Amino acid sequence: MSLNVFLELVEIKAKTASILPMLLGVCLSVYYYHSLNLLNSVLFFIAMLLFNMAVDMMDNYNDYNHAIDTVDYKKNTNIIGRENISPRLVLGLLLAFSIVAGLIGIYLVTRVGLPLLWMGIFCFAIGILYSSGPFPLSGLPVGEFASGFTMGFMITLISVFINVGQQFTWSWANIGVVFLVALPDELWISNLLLANNICDAGEDEDNRRHTVIHFIGQKNGLYAFAIKNVLAFLAIIFAAVLHFTPWTVLLTLLIIPFVVKQTRMLFAKQVKKETFPCAVKILLIGSLVQVVTFAIGLI
Repeated sequence: MSLNVFLELVEIKAKTASILPMLLGVCLSVYYYHSLNLLNSVLFFIAMLLFNMAVDMMDNYNDYNHAIDTVDYKKNTNIIGRENISPRLVLGLLLAFSIVAGLIGIYLVTRVGLPLLWMGIFCFAIGILYSSGPFPLSGLPVGEFASGFTMGFMITLISVFINVGQQFTWSWANIGVVFLVALPDELWISNLLLANNICDAGEDEDNRRHTVIHFIGQKNGLYAFAIKNVLAFLAIIFAAVLHFTPWTVLLTLLIIPFVVKQTRMLFAKQVKKETFPCAVKILLIGSLVQVVTFAIGLI
């Protein structure tokens, strides 16, 4: 297996969906909670990245094994069939990555406390159920919420907790702070799956995957995509007004014209290769600018 094929198998281009929320949590820890633990952050980064890659390999593995359309999707679309990768090799890699991530996670629990264990179990469970079992979350109407909540909110919350440690008070007020700051990432990550499902509507029907688009249709899905982008920018404004983030984060609003342009492109055409990247670009640029402007405010 070549490096390029491996990177596509683990969907390396989508890793911003986990790395940037983690960095956002680090920024929030330093600014709002005045705490930073570099070793914990590095260990969490490694574990999170390994498990994220394992989940994406599992997604491709399960889609390959459960595909009903064996002529086109299984042989020409899914990377395992298209690149003639051994399914056993993919299974071995995803198990190895998951085990290493789990061991690092357990070590972190010994350093920061049991709350991390319960959060880690939740994230592992969602990651596994996302593409496994008789009813994978990715093929259900709750897929967008599960991915956005887990990768957007939970990763940020864990990042804050491992940096603040036992000094972090488990109150609704503190959870609310993290939730509001992480909300743009939550919405943009969920929009990534939503755009994918909008573009794959026909293919999903052929493979009997009943995503939210099956119930609300492509048109309403597009409206939901646009509304969530609006809510993301409103969350950025409210977080700054409430002093959860530095005022520099408001500079993220400068990318609104870019987001509008990408949204209009998706509205005009719902073709996977041509317009799904619009959602990827919004997530990448939006999350990156939010973290960079947050970091600038720490200086």
